[in-house]
Amino acid sequence: MIRILVDADACPVKDEIYKVAWRHEVPVVIVANQYLRLPDHPLISLNVVSDGFDAADDYIAEQAGENTIVTTADILLADRCIKAGATVIGNNGKPFTSASIGGAIATRAIMADLRAGAETTNIGGPAPFRKEDRSRFLSALDTAIMQLKRTN
Repeated sequence: MIRILVDADACPVKDEIYKVAWRHEVPVVIVANQYLRLPDHPLISLNVVSDGFDAADDYIAEQAGENTIVTTADILLADRCIKAGATVIGNNGKPFTSASIGGAIATRAIMADLRAGAETTNIGGPAPFRKEDRSRFLSALDTAIMQLKRTN
């Protein structure tokens, strides 16, 4: 059975996930370390994990598998889920794949080193979320669900 796992920390596309999931009748598990208000719908559930370091990531990685779509902006979590066989989509709609994850991890490490070594820095975090990202995400999620439905 296909399902969607959502790393709810700062996820800007939860409403989009719900809409696509309802249309395809795919269950969604929102994973967070605190209570979040969710739509009252039988396909949507909340799993509140402890507030321990990486507790949500650990839960998602343990639950990820071949019939799972994971939505996250966390590159290291994406890597763990890809290794478990899951389809992983970034919040901006860009897929994480086994071919792209190595470069993403390397870029993350370089940026962390640059931020750590600079006394004053103009090196920021991710780009601001745009309407194009939302549109790309909707398309990517719909495509991922359709691909998984075809293989099941």
